[in-house]
Amino acid sequence: MAVKVMIPTPLRAYAGKQESVEVSAKTVGEALKGLTDKHGDLKKHLYSDDGKLRSFVNVYVNDEDIRYAQKDQTPVRDGDTVSIVPSIAGGRQN
Repeated sequence: MAVKVMIPTPLRAYAGKQESVEVSAKTVGEALKGLTDKHGDLKKHLYSDDGKLRSFVNVYVNDEDIRYAQKDQTPVRDGDTVSIVPSIAGGRQN
């Protein structure tokens, strides 16, 4: 099953400047593993040292947040889009 993993602009430098990568996967975890197998430099940006997805990295299958589904065990189907969306902090306090 081929799924498209969308890579956010700040991380594209670690993925050959690609906007997306197609991988074969049955779950979100397999899709992200396929992505980091192809682009090893992404791993440290997506995963902590203990192998868990970093808390500021949000992942969606199509438009569904995997935190409210089965997390990295969320199934994916042929043609699905997995989006990596880093949390944005900031703003100004007055």
